[in-house]
This record gives sequence, structure tokens and C-alpha cells, in this order.
Amino acid sequence: MNTNSEKGYVALLGWSLNAVEAAADFDRRYIVVAPDWAKDYCDQHDIPYMPWNFERINERSMEIAQKLQELGVDVAIPLFEETVEWAGAINSVLLNNPRLLGQSMLMRDKSLMKRRAQLGGIRVGIFEEAHDRDDVIRFLRRVNQTLLKLDGDPNDPIHFKAFDKAGCLGHRVIRTPDDVDTIPDEEFPALIESHLDGWEFAVEAWIHDGKIRFLNISEYVSLGYSVFVPASPELEKHRAAITQQIEKLIKVFDIEFGVIHPEYFLTSDGEMYFGEVAYRPPGFKVFELLERVYGFNAYQGMILAFDPKTTEQEITEFFPKEVEDADGYAGCFGVYPRRRVVSRLEIPEETEDHPYFESHELTPPMEETVTKRTAFGTHWGLVYFRGADADEMFTLLKRQQELDFYV
Repeated sequence: MNTNSEKGYVALLGWSLNAVEAAADFDRRYIVVAPDWAKDYCDQHDIPYMPWNFERINERSMEIAQKLQELGVDVAIPLFEETVEWAGAINSVLLNNPRLLGQSMLMRDKSLMKRRAQLGGIRVGIFEEAHDRDDVIRFLRRVNQTLLKLDGDPNDPIHFKAFDKAGCLGHRVIRTPDDVDTIPDEEFPALIESHLDGWEFAVEAWIHDGKIRFLNISEYVSLGYSVFVPASPELEKHRAAITQQIEKLIKVFDIEFGVIHPEYFLTSDGEMYFGEVAYRPPGFKVFELLERVYGFNAYQGMILAFDPKTTEQEITEFFPKEVEDADGYAGCFGVYPRRRVVSRLEIPEETEDHPYFESHELTPPMEETVTKRTAFGTHWGLVYFRGADADEMFTLLKRQQELDFYV
């Protein structure tokens, strides 16, 4: 596509083929900033590329911002959790706004993030920082004491989350002091928080000029396993209240532009609790699912939201009308082997024969022994579904958890 030099020039931080293809098909100039291993692919496919390894921010960190500034880049867009801080640091230079670095730190440190939300009057559960296993055991005891548990009652669980990992990585549910023994030393320090009972869901909001331009509610069927968009009519009933929460979040975290991906709990009495917020695209290919039902490219929407040169008209013309313009529901299921030893990939017949089944990206197993799942672990690949009914989609995704894809 012909690029328009009057529009912004964007840097994509991290490697995502779908994001790169979206940028290549768009009217903005772009450059991909990714580790060395992406070089050959970029050279072969004429993708503008700059090598950079996103290790810890160090004394060379300023160099990347200067290089991008010399090229005339307007804004950096993080594609993964690990590049959020880098984007903040780079954008504080490119946009001459030092606060953006501090903001990105808040988005990366789960404990700072909760504290900031709480200071802004957003409801959160009880949380603390844990520096060692004793801290976790003390917190587990204290939470259960507060809940007036008697000796012999089962404990209410607590959650343990690595400070700066994405989503389900480093997320453990702790019920007993024995569970605490399984946490490796390198996961400390971490955030520990009380368990919130409720309907957990996520939001993706495209923000430009401090205003929400498109808001999607993603319904989790089982955390770490499955999600679908748009949300069911039952959850969409809460859209007005959810929008209010996101507006509060934008204000408290001082967000002017970009895409945010917060998670919430809706309790049985209709209260909404903030879980966490990420300043990047969501996992589980939600951007791709949105394209299946709405027909717009969410990565291109993200470029528009980040680009300071985007006009009001472009934004309003780009995004469809939430829910009304969706053509059914799109969902995906993350497959994790249920057996300890597997020899081959076998898609269950009932999955393949279901009218909602679309495709999968599972590959044959590389090794026979399945590594024990620590925390929520990482799935082996996704299976995609699309159909007209939210209840059917929910039931279908739930059912996949009982099936074996690797035998």
C-alpha cells in the first residue's frame, strides 16, 4: 500500500508476524525493532528492520530512542509485555514527555499498578509484596484469619504473581503452606493478593486523545484456556458500567493514546474489582478473533491509536460499532496435553465435526514427556471457533477442556 508521509512513522517493538503484515498493508511508514534472529526474514521480505535485544534497560538504552528519532519515527508501539517499558522510555524522548516512562513502569510492576489504582479510588482486592516464602505464608494466614476461618476449614486461596510477567506466566494459586514450597527462588519478589470470587473478563480499549474509540469485552470461559469475543449478552448488559470503569482507569493512569488490556472481576452483587492492566495487545490472539467477527484489523487500529498524527475523522471512520456490527462470535481454546506421555497429535472428532470449528495451529509433539505444568503454564497451540450463538460458544469452549488433543 502507498504510505502517506504526512501520517505518523511508527516503530513496532517486538516480533509479531500479524502485526507486521497489518503495518505493511497500511498507509503509515513503519519499522520493526526486533532481536537479531528476525533479520533474515525481514531482509527476504523487504521489511524495514532495526536490530535490538530487549534485555534489561541499561546504559545503552538511550541509543535506540536516538536512532529512531534520527530516522524521523514519531512513536513506538509495544507488541509484548517485555517491550512496554522500552516503548515508554522511547516515547518519552520521541514525544518529549518524560512522564511516559513513569507511566510504563506502572504498567509493568503489578504492585505499583495496584497501588496507583487504589489511590485513584478504583476497587482492588487486598494485596502485598512478597520477598520470600515466609511473606506468602503470613499473607495466606492473615487473609484466612480475616475471613474468620476456623481450624480445619479449607483455606480461601490467594494468588501469587510475578511482578513483571505477562498474563498467566508466573501466576500461581496458593491454598496451603505446602503450595508455597513449590515456588522457585527466582520468582521473588512478587505480588500476592486475595482471591476475588466473580465473573472474570478482560477489556481491550483503543484510546486516542484520552477518549475511548473502541471498547471490546472479552469473555473468559476458563482463565488460561479459552476466550471469545464479543462477550455474551449477559456480560454485555454491564457495558455501560464497564465503560465507566475504563474511563476511570484512563484518568487514574493518565493515558492519552494507545491500546490497554485490563482485567476485572464482576462480583455477584454487581461490584467491579480491578485485576490488572497491560499496555499492549492481549494474548490468545484476541486481535485476530476481533477481525473474524468485525472485519477490521485491530493492529491497524492500534497504529491509529498510537499515531499522534491520526485525525479525528480517520479514527471515527475506522472502527465499527461495538456488538451491533459483529457477525457472530469468535473464540479460541489453548490446548495443553492432559497426559504425562504423548506420542502424536490427534484432533478429537467431536471438535472437528462441530459446525463452529474453523482451524487450529497445533503441531505434532516434539518430545514424548509432557513437562509438569508450573503455574498456569503455556499452551501448546490454539484451536479457533466461530459461530452465531454465545451460549453454544461457551459450552463448546468449556467442553474442549475434557478432550485429549495429544495422545
